[in-house]
Amino acid sequence: MIGFWQAAAVVVGMVVGAGIFRSASLVSTNLGTPGAIYAAWAIGGILALIGALCYAELSAAFPHPGGDYRFLKEAFGGTVAYLFAWSRLAVIFTASAAMLAFVGTDYLNQLVPMGATTRAIVAALTVLALSAINLIGLKTSTRSEVSLVAMDVAALLALGGAALWLIAHAGSPVDPRPAPAGARGGFGAAMVYVMLAYGGFNDASTLSAEVRRPRDITRAMIGGMTAVTALYLLANWAYLTVLGAGGLAASDAPAAAVMQAVFGRPGQVVMVAAVGIAAIAVLNALLIVGGRTLYAAAEDLPGLERLATWDEARGVPRAAILAQTAITLVLIVWGALTPAGFATMVDYMSPIYWLFLTLSALSLPLLRRKRPDAARPYRVPFGPVLPLVFAGMAVYILWASVLYVGWIGTTISFGVLAAGLLLRALVLAKARGQGVVEAD
Repeated sequence: MIGFWQAAAVVVGMVVGAGIFRSASLVSTNLGTPGAIYAAWAIGGILALIGALCYAELSAAFPHPGGDYRFLKEAFGGTVAYLFAWSRLAVIFTASAAMLAFVGTDYLNQLVPMGATTRAIVAALTVLALSAINLIGLKTSTRSEVSLVAMDVAALLALGGAALWLIAHAGSPVDPRPAPAGARGGFGAAMVYVMLAYGGFNDASTLSAEVRRPRDITRAMIGGMTAVTALYLLANWAYLTVLGAGGLAASDAPAAAVMQAVFGRPGQVVMVAAVGIAAIAVLNALLIVGGRTLYAAAEDLPGLERLATWDEARGVPRAAILAQTAITLVLIVWGALTPAGFATMVDYMSPIYWLFLTLSALSLPLLRRKRPDAARPYRVPFGPVLPLVFAGMAVYILWASVLYVGWIGTTISFGVLAAGLLLRALVLAKARGQGVVEAD
């Protein structure tokens, strides 16, 4: 069992990643004014906190290695749960992995200019190297993970320090170009990128089974998410102070641009290294946990038993990791063929990600009625109010992401989901022909 301070620190570690170092420029592109940018990040922090509290109740009542897979199955049945598992393999985890690889190459490109092909090769080699490490069963120690999180937090604090240094010695943004018009998507599109940076809030909910007292999870979520929100606001204040809204929108690597503007080449090198290591750390975490949901779903679905094989000697779902790696590499190639690989992965992932987050939000009130007998060590405070706010937020961002991505991107995303449904139907038809009954 862990106490409040430990739990709050873990929340910060699960949420803070590499997203804030890249998505802030795209938020600025869609909003353009400092006031709107600060408001979006503050609102995002509040919504992520509410979502984390809702997930805490669900994961405590229906624990499962596949996370959402269990309570989506309890609430909506095997088909929805399978599609969630499929989406994590074909879209969510794999696009996130490709996206993080692009973040790393965007920053490395500030030191070593590379063409699109070279950047794709570097991103692919990073994924292959980390996959190989996971396949042979090597694990990063807890101490190392804590060190990586501390470095992330230090990098964000360093941005604030750089802005204070600039104010003391110059007092105005280095890049005075005008703010962008924000014509592409406005507030809804900006929130897609804001919530991407807060995306670990649903994973933080797994702490609900580890805290000493139910109230500790509420305190830890509030404390941890408040700290994350403060760090994100600090980073955006530094971006806007040093680069201005226009300079922030124009930069693929705003944290490196801030440190270069204030401290020159040495500051830029340090920040590139910090963000690169952060991206690799989060990418490694995705590879570690990404195959678990697929493994859990494959166990329930006759015909996909090969994906449910577990390497007992090394303690890894070998087939699931290999499948995830292969799809990630395909997405990296696709992203490299577009003008902005990072944004392309966000476009591909967002509609599906928010579809299932919406269904998870709706599963909370549904399971309260459908499974009132389930033990609930933790319950979201304020009755049904916060779950309804979370569901409404999820529906809004789902709709905003569909509008932002457009019909072509949405068709591609949901087409991949439909392919998973077709695969399931074929597998079940074959299983029934062999006299095997689906476990639902």
